[in-house]
Amino acid sequence: MLPGFDAVQYPDWQALLARFWAEARPGSVLVLDEFPSMVAAARELPSVIQKILDLNATKRVHLVIAGSSQRMMHGLVLDQTAPLYGRTHEILEIGPLRAGWIQPALQLKDGVSAVESYSVWGGIPRYWELAATCPNLTRAVRDLVLSPLGVLHDEPAGLLLDDLRDTAQATSILSLVGGGCHRMSEIAARLEKPATSLSRPLQRLVDLGLVRRETPFGTSVRDTKRTAYRLGDPFLRFWFRFVGPNRSRLATRRLEPVEREVQAAFAHHVGSVWEDLARESVPSLGDKREWGPASRWWGPGLDRRPMEIDVVAESADGDAVLVGEVRWSAIDVERVLAELRRKADNLPLAKGRRTVLAVWSKSKGRRVGSARTIGPEEVIRRLL
Repeated sequence: MLPGFDAVQYPDWQALLARFWAEARPGSVLVLDEFPSMVAAARELPSVIQKILDLNATKRVHLVIAGSSQRMMHGLVLDQTAPLYGRTHEILEIGPLRAGWIQPALQLKDGVSAVESYSVWGGIPRYWELAATCPNLTRAVRDLVLSPLGVLHDEPAGLLLDDLRDTAQATSILSLVGGGCHRMSEIAARLEKPATSLSRPLQRLVDLGLVRRETPFGTSVRDTKRTAYRLGDPFLRFWFRFVGPNRSRLATRRLEPVEREVQAAFAHHVGSVWEDLARESVPSLGDKREWGPASRWWGPGLDRRPMEIDVVAESADGDAVLVGEVRWSAIDVERVLAELRRKADNLPLAKGRRTVLAVWSKSKGRRVGSARTIGPEEVIRRLL
């Protein structure tokens, strides 16, 4: 774009950026990727960019800085003491891709395969690229994740190093949450620490999107007595369930026993991710009503007995409540719907309102009276 630009040895960032701004055509875009790493090598870089931007405020040259460390990126542009503070026009937090994109990306034949693959790789395109080099999901899991030589074998450690100074405590918390400790009190007891000391590190993991805080539908996040913590990313959920607890066996190349363990528990793991996808698909169901965001509900029913419902959502006008069950196994639809009707009649927040029943299952979706079943094909199609 700038003839001869790469033929010069620039003594510093000031000289390089000054020339670029002087010669770049209006509308040009300069992208500095892995910006935190650049700043680590050249501490003066943010101040140099501040000076360049201030001196060329009227010139239409666009600057994009990008980086994977949220902590450092926020500090570089949102901290009031940072040189670039106040000079940002737009901040884009790039999250994982939705599940619907994995089917064309990996050329998967059906929705079931898409859900199973998403339950391992989540929405990270780089993981999809790596998986695409393997003939099937089983081989990809073995070569990329279980094998000590696999590119993703130690991936969680790299993710934590990007954003946390104390990775040991974060790893311990993630291991416990991934292993089934979902309450603050349970995590604190296992770590032998007071629960109050875990509020900040847990919140940090929530902010990073590694952990998801859940409360029953219709309740506030301040209702700490009914707050549950779960791993938010499918890949991390898979890793801390199957890889973390088996590190010693995998280190000695004993992959076969771990593969058998994965195979035996894989349907259960997929089922937990399928629940998330079912709830995520509710606002785009395309029914006669417009539905808001869905979540789980648990607590005492109208009969004062404990009850749990996989999917609960309200219609936009507040007149109706969607009550759903999610299964990743063969089911008797009539029996499941009968049990779901009983739960809906016992749900406190549905009292006096119309209830709509839905079942998300591994089989193809269909209408069953006034209720409906929803299969993987429809969910994947709607999560684009």
